[in-house]
Amino acid sequence: MADTEKNQKSAKKTSYWKGLKSEFNKIVWPDQETVAKETGSVVAASIALGLIIAGLDTLLVFLLHYVI
Repeated sequence: MADTEKNQKSAKKTSYWKGLKSEFNKIVWPDQETVAKETGSVVAASIALGLIIAGLDTLLVFLLHYVI
């Protein structure tokens, strides 16, 4: 009885690792050019958003000083 439970546990581990390797092999990794383009897009969008937030912050501070 204990032998069958032990065999089932080891079979689950083996099938888990085989399944993991099988799924890992299905991943399509992007090429270097795609990664560079997407990284550039993220950096540009971050800078643009930072400038917009800085501009709004400066405007609000100016308006608050004007009101007070």
